[in-house]
Amino acid sequence: MTITAGDQLPNATLRFMGPDGPEETTVSALTKGKSVVLFGLPGPFTGTCSTAHIPSFIRTRQAFADKGIDDVICFAVCDVFVMKEWAQQTGAEAAGITMLVDPDSSFTKSLGLEFSVPPLGFIDRTTRFAAVVRDGTVDVINFEEARGVCELTAGETLLEAV
Repeated sequence: MTITAGDQLPNATLRFMGPDGPEETTVSALTKGKSVVLFGLPGPFTGTCSTAHIPSFIRTRQAFADKGIDDVICFAVCDVFVMKEWAQQTGAEAAGITMLVDPDSSFTKSLGLEFSVPPLGFIDRTTRFAAVVRDGTVDVINFEEARGVCELTAGETLLEAV
């Protein structure tokens, strides 16, 4: 079942590249008592993710902060090494976006947002979405209906809902 507005986010362990190597955090630690933007995408270095989705949140990061959003969090099914490199190359890290990975797709599956395209090597990847989460509860969530599109899930569109 796909997560919807009003649902509590399931707790899960996500990973990131820390100063001394891979580290872990939990969804509850990231969201408890906070207002955050959480967005997921199919993968670092892929077309729409690199040219539209992540740039839209880099452009709007400060505007979200100005509206009381504590953090903007991006995640994808991949590894911490790839996500760290992508965060640096795109400027997401410099913009203050928290970049996390769901290495085994367990969080993605618990949200009901997995999809696979085996010829591309996409197995249980995250469907493109963007949400506003307040104290662990989904307030607003948008999904893209078509692959390769970033309109309903763009930072600018989500910013209008905050």
